[in-house]
Amino acid sequence: MESVKPQIRKIIAESYPQIKELNPAQKAVVEAGFLEDDHNYILAIPTASGKTLLGVMAALDSLQKGGKVVYAVPLISIQNEKLKEFKQFEKYGYKVGKHPASSDLAVMVFESFDVLTRFSWNTLREVDLLIVDEFHMLGEYSRGPTIECALTRSHILNPGMRILALSATLQNMTEIANWLDAHVVEHVFRPVPLFKDVLSTEEMELKNKNDVVLRVLKTSMEESSQILVFVSTRRFTESLAGFVSGKIKKVIPAERKNVFKEVAEKILDVPRRRGSRPTSVCLKLAECVENGIAFHHAGLFDKQKEIIEDEFRAGNLYMITATPSLMYGVNLPSKSVIIRDYTRWTSQGPQAIPVFDYEQMSGRAGRPGYDKEGYSYLIAKSLDEAYNLKEHYVYGEIEPTNSKLLENKDAVYRQIIAQIASSLSKTPDEIQEFFKQTFYGYQMCNNQYLSVFGADSMEYDINQALEFLVGHGLVRPTPEGLKTTPLGNLVAKTNYSVETAVRLKEYLSTIEGLDIYSLLYEISKTPDIIPVSFKGRKSKEPVREKLNNKGVFVVDIGNSEATAATLMEWIEERTEYQIENAFHVYAAGTRRTAYDASLMVKFFKEMCEVLNIYSHTQDLEILSARLYYGVKEELIPLVVGVKGLGRKRARALVGAFGTDLRHVSREDLQRVEGIGPKIADAIFRSYQDK
Repeated sequence: MESVKPQIRKIIAESYPQIKELNPAQKAVVEAGFLEDDHNYILAIPTASGKTLLGVMAALDSLQKGGKVVYAVPLISIQNEKLKEFKQFEKYGYKVGKHPASSDLAVMVFESFDVLTRFSWNTLREVDLLIVDEFHMLGEYSRGPTIECALTRSHILNPGMRILALSATLQNMTEIANWLDAHVVEHVFRPVPLFKDVLSTEEMELKNKNDVVLRVLKTSMEESSQILVFVSTRRFTESLAGFVSGKIKKVIPAERKNVFKEVAEKILDVPRRRGSRPTSVCLKLAECVENGIAFHHAGLFDKQKEIIEDEFRAGNLYMITATPSLMYGVNLPSKSVIIRDYTRWTSQGPQAIPVFDYEQMSGRAGRPGYDKEGYSYLIAKSLDEAYNLKEHYVYGEIEPTNSKLLENKDAVYRQIIAQIASSLSKTPDEIQEFFKQTFYGYQMCNNQYLSVFGADSMEYDINQALEFLVGHGLVRPTPEGLKTTPLGNLVAKTNYSVETAVRLKEYLSTIEGLDIYSLLYEISKTPDIIPVSFKGRKSKEPVREKLNNKGVFVVDIGNSEATAATLMEWIEERTEYQIENAFHVYAAGTRRTAYDASLMVKFFKEMCEVLNIYSHTQDLEILSARLYYGVKEELIPLVVGVKGLGRKRARALVGAFGTDLRHVSREDLQRVEGIGPKIADAIFRSYQDK
């Protein structure tokens, strides 16, 4: 730490007391001079090697010079984690927040930073340092184009802004560095050495892959260590956790059993606190947790996932089975990582995971400060399969990182709209010039095979996209050049996909009066709503029946239909428990989906208004509130007027006194279960104001 400036060293020593000295990877980066010069840098070191600390050093250095810093991350979960970590810097006089207009150090998700580059130019030009965490996601299909184009626009609008990219090691690092005009510092050091291997059921003389997991777990329990297991689907996380839990329950020490029961009770408390009985998924999870095993997937309550992660970090779980989404966004290392499934379901059927994803999952093995080594195991059935997997994954090279910008049609539409709405591009040629400055454009122009045909291909794709946008009323040609329509401007200022906007506009053109149930179905089919998915192969007829009863008639029943039916039940005050039992779906995510649907209804209302349709305004405001609070229309004045009341207590009040509470005393209000003096006073004041 001697080579770090004394002021920075002091803040780091006080904020991270567990760090006594820099590890070899961090020393190599500091000695490369990334704090001394103003060049862009890509820092490529393994997972758990302390990339965040290096970012913090650069941020503090910039802040101490009076600069502004943006720390960009791909996921909201990482944003929340970093905000919590960086809040400690406020005692040194640095404001930490989510936007650089109101903070010195802003932690932003990629999409928010992209919006900043489109419309907040003055604020963008005040940013001195941009730190991009998880920079290796540049080649990812959905978020890659977002950060790629945001970086391109940033360089155009604020060429003096320094970029520090924190990344895993990438194969074509030189190419990426040349595009970013950056120095690269790479290092292979890991604080905990990682040993990678492939286990086979044939060699271990076991019947199936789950038996291999069980054997590794039993060894882990003897060593008092923990395991993360990655499988391909939600259903597999549950079935594997249930299998292992049943096999070990008789050998768990009594003192550990008591700890696990406490964790299980926390799991069951989550739905109870939300006014719902535990769903069957909650009960299954709690049963597994009682034996020290948890499953982790998107079908759980967010709070339950948080409990699982916290208890695992605290050593209060033996094992977590998870879908691959856990490899991003959660700092959850364990001594051993098992990758049971190396295929993933896609629209083209099962596909082998990339070597890069294998490396990301394996990188979770080995807890700094706890383990002397980490172990990553792939599981094969036969010796031949094990040999092939070892050659491909353990000894193989990660794939080159390529731009997905032109592959992702919606990203192309959004970036064209962004360029036109922000007045950065007014002609097709200017749009093409912008795309040439992206990583896609750099790869195209600098590839001897692509450069000959690449420009023509890109021009064709851009012209096709422009035709689409003009045809759907988002962009219009004028004598002064291309301009966005009012609807195009609305889309440009949101994070909604163009597909969502076009779908809702087409729906609007087909209706005369507003039917909220057909609107809910239309919203459920958009790509911006996280679907409520079916749990298994049970009958889907209850979903069809619900939709039919509301005048929505469909042929096929899938997750979009399940989502629509779930939202219809939610605004009729059904609980997650009731919804799960009615439709056989993962209902724990209902509240989040309803919140997203509430925001989309507001977007639809704004769309109606920019298209000069005002007849639906009031009905859409009511529907948005019903989705947000999960209530029938009669409860809206109560749940909106009394902060924190919630739908369960609101329904109890209306059941006791009716909808008009103006003449109900504080004392009578408190006779209703769950209504204390503070809430009673808030209700009383709310109605007195009327």
